[in-house]
Amino acid sequence: MTGRQRKTWKEKLNKSKGLPRIEKITKKMAGRWGTKLGDTVAIPSPREVDEIMRSVPEGKLITINQIREIIAKRHNATIGCPITCGIFARIAAGAADEEAKQGKKNITPYWRTIRAGGVINEKYPGGIELQKKLLEKEGHKIIRKGKKWVVVDFEKYLVEL
Repeated sequence: MTGRQRKTWKEKLNKSKGLPRIEKITKKMAGRWGTKLGDTVAIPSPREVDEIMRSVPEGKLITINQIREIIAKRHNATIGCPITCGIFARIAAGAADEEAKQGKKNITPYWRTIRAGGVINEKYPGGIELQKKLLEKEGHKIIRKGKKWVVVDFEKYLVEL
């Protein structure tokens, strides 16, 4: 074991590493993301994703894909990066959980950020159980569909872009 201390979620959230930035879509990216050469991808900062997640009011929901759309528009790019948007949403959720454990009340409501199709993200703090509880407390109905947990009629609750 080395003497290096693991970074907290909050430290990860505040580390922007030269982000946001815009990059040209490569041939490999184009094939994977259904874009074309010459298109651009906006790579957000972790704080930027957190700020979008934080703006979702009680009772409303946002998908990772909507976050990507907001990032793309904001930076005048073809798409928002699917990889970093997902990673940074997880970092924002972890940082919010750390704050909640410290007794802070005004945390990023990460449970309102869902995946495509209304699927709850099992990787968020507290897993499915906590998110289910928090979403139900805000009036949402959650059901199991196969191995996934889904917000019923999630489309009705999505924030307007």
